[in-house]
Amino acid sequence: MKTVTLNVQGMSCGHCVKAIEGSVGELEGVSEVSVKLEEALVDVAFNESQVSLDKIKETIVDQGYDVE
Repeated sequence: MKTVTLNVQGMSCGHCVKAIEGSVGELEGVSEVSVKLEEALVDVAFNESQVSLDKIKETIVDQGYDVE
């Protein structure tokens, strides 16, 4: 299990939190997603053998946010 913290720009409200937690949380291999709205951070715990970090970032970008 690997845990990463991503800097995500463009989040501004509870809907943003739900959009990211919902979409990333549905990915196979992701065990935990936690959005820290005020800090513009997203913590993700995932199994690298099931899902790549690039796929997680792509999923966040697909929701309309920028991952740095």
